[in-house]
Amino acid sequence: MFESLTQRLDGVFDRLRGKGKITEKDVTDAMREVRQALLEADVNFKLVKQFVGKVQERALGQEVLDSLTPAQHIIGIVHDELVEMLGGADAGKANMGFAGAPPTIWMLVGLQGSGKTTQAAKLAAYYRKQGQKVGMVAADMQRPAAVQQLQQLGRQLDIPVYAEPPGNKPVDIVQRAVRWGREQALSVLIFDTAGRLHVDEALMREVATIRERTQPQEVLLVVDAMTGQDAVRVADDFNKAVGLTGLILTKMDGDARGGAALSVRQVTGVPIKFMGTGEKTDALEPFYADRLATRILGMGDVMTLIEKAREQIDEKQAAQLQKKMANASFDLDDFLNQMRQVRKMGPLTQLLEMIPGMGKTLSSPEMKDALEGDQMKLTEAIILSMTPFERHNPESINGSRKRRIARGSGTTPQDVNQLLSSFKQSQKVMKQMMAMQRGAGGKRMRGLGGLTGLGGGSPFGL
Repeated sequence: MFESLTQRLDGVFDRLRGKGKITEKDVTDAMREVRQALLEADVNFKLVKQFVGKVQERALGQEVLDSLTPAQHIIGIVHDELVEMLGGADAGKANMGFAGAPPTIWMLVGLQGSGKTTQAAKLAAYYRKQGQKVGMVAADMQRPAAVQQLQQLGRQLDIPVYAEPPGNKPVDIVQRAVRWGREQALSVLIFDTAGRLHVDEALMREVATIRERTQPQEVLLVVDAMTGQDAVRVADDFNKAVGLTGLILTKMDGDARGGAALSVRQVTGVPIKFMGTGEKTDALEPFYADRLATRILGMGDVMTLIEKAREQIDEKQAAQLQKKMANASFDLDDFLNQMRQVRKMGPLTQLLEMIPGMGKTLSSPEMKDALEGDQMKLTEAIILSMTPFERHNPESINGSRKRRIARGSGTTPQDVNQLLSSFKQSQKVMKQMMAMQRGAGGKRMRGLGGLTGLGGGSPFGL
């Protein structure tokens, strides 16, 4: 979402890095460009003025101007102020509110089309992984098929859903749902309430009454980050009328300018708690102000990447893979399994953006096409068209075998050659990594590159 803003800011900082010493004029010119970049990203005008003023005041200090690395100082200042804009260094680190006696109630509110029903399922799936016994409540009686959608998501995730026939009042439904939650010994209940196409009195009265009757521990507004500054207005209206405890920003993987995400926390004073980063039910990330700030500045987000890897990577498989790498028996079956594990972690472009320094590499249209296209499926099809013997012994694949594999996978012999070449390169890099590991004292390799192929030995030829 912040690709354009990241590129603009990176250009500003590159020009500053090219200077040995910087003057007040250099700082002023840079801040003018930063201001323009933020405004073009649809950040609130008053917030931009305040942000640039703070950065410029700190950047003009003698410590920065006299520094041997003034550009790095200014980048650090911009990072700090971005973190502050997003809620401060502790934003996102506070836990969700839980009741003293179960069930804990979390109510989702928002406009129609913001993605409340999907986010309810994502939130339920996320906290079930944390060991909570979660249930969902279909309290949206306005949108056709909303109840059926939540029930379908519940069946898909094996999470219980409380629902009643059309015609019942949402206020009565949620009260009966709380009793049901106690009977089912649920620790968390998530209400999916109704939205409208715009903020209106009827909507506000309904959610305010539900809040008053059930006393939820969290009232979370689901906001579509792609709606721009309108999202800020909606959040402000809901907060004034209902009283919010947190925000969930959806569609953070979209191609909008992202200004809403930077503005909504400061304008409303309501903390952002989660970000929706895709359509799948596991595409939900806890919000951390410092991590988002580093992403915006093109500095990656290694901590989130490590957390994603830990969720998806099997420790036994990782140990077996390391053993194979150590004795040079890593084969195309391992290559395929490695690729599948990485794919479970999310879209490859999102993962690589979390690696420091990869932003510029990903900015080229050619690289994006390679990553966002069907290359991974093509690789999988080619390997699956090989016999078990060929996967374990890729050096046995001669010209006739390549032609047969190409026919079976719907590709060309050139595609097969390219895959085998990437695999050989991957083997070389892994041997080098193992040699470095032995040279460092034989410590167990813990890097993401060794476990997932995100290092130089990527199964995608990166």
